[in-house]
Amino acid sequence: MVDIGRLTRTRTATPWLTAVALVRVVIVLSLLLAWQLLAISGLYYGDVIPTLPVIGRAVIELLGSTDFYWHLLGTIEEVAAALAIGGVCGVIAGLIIGANKFVASAFEPYLYYLGPTPKIIFFPVLIMWFGIYAGSKIAMGALSCFFPIALNVAAGMRQIDPVLIRVGKSFRANPWQMTLKIYLPAMRHPIINGLRLGLGVALIGTLLAETKISKRGIGFLVNDFYTKFQMPRLYAILIVLFVLAIGVNALVARLGRLDDIAQK
Repeated sequence: MVDIGRLTRTRTATPWLTAVALVRVVIVLSLLLAWQLLAISGLYYGDVIPTLPVIGRAVIELLGSTDFYWHLLGTIEEVAAALAIGGVCGVIAGLIIGANKFVASAFEPYLYYLGPTPKIIFFPVLIMWFGIYAGSKIAMGALSCFFPIALNVAAGMRQIDPVLIRVGKSFRANPWQMTLKIYLPAMRHPIINGLRLGLGVALIGTLLAETKISKRGIGFLVNDFYTKFQMPRLYAILIVLFVLAIGVNALVARLGRLDDIAQK
């Protein structure tokens, strides 16, 4: 039998080559062509701008090197620790500032003033506090990611439906229960966006610290290739790092979409 009055929606297959995808492909191919033409033009000395085949061979050699993965693991460990420390502190600070107007009026301006400040100026102090090894790099990354996460969480707190807060208070929920049952579930999007921003700046802060003083990490490799004028390897590691950053960012965005589907 056919259900009367039931509307059925036919699923149409999404074409894999849309206009937007075509434009993106054209942009990438145009940039690669411009790079190749510039590399063979003779306007630059030596390997300042290597040709695409040279860079491709450098990428293959880099990915086949066990030394590269040892340095990559060091950077991943530092960035993960920095994001965990800065993220937890940022979420806590954002919750406190967003939940209390007096605290927000007193402390939130400092977040806005210090947030855009280049964190690399604090690195000499961090070296004295945490040493020249991984501690100072983790502290640099944590300091970098703290501010965007705290500001996103504080802004998300103000967007929570007041009805939800009144319901929680009507059940006499304590601050811990309000945080777990009301605040955090209602702020999943600001938190995820803050983590995406925090991941980017934590990576930047950690790599900058590694280029200054380090014997391990991707930042150390970048500085080492630059000082030795191994430009194909330098471009290769930048390409690999760029692809990895895109992949991690896409993974975080994917987790956010999966969370939306689960909530529905």
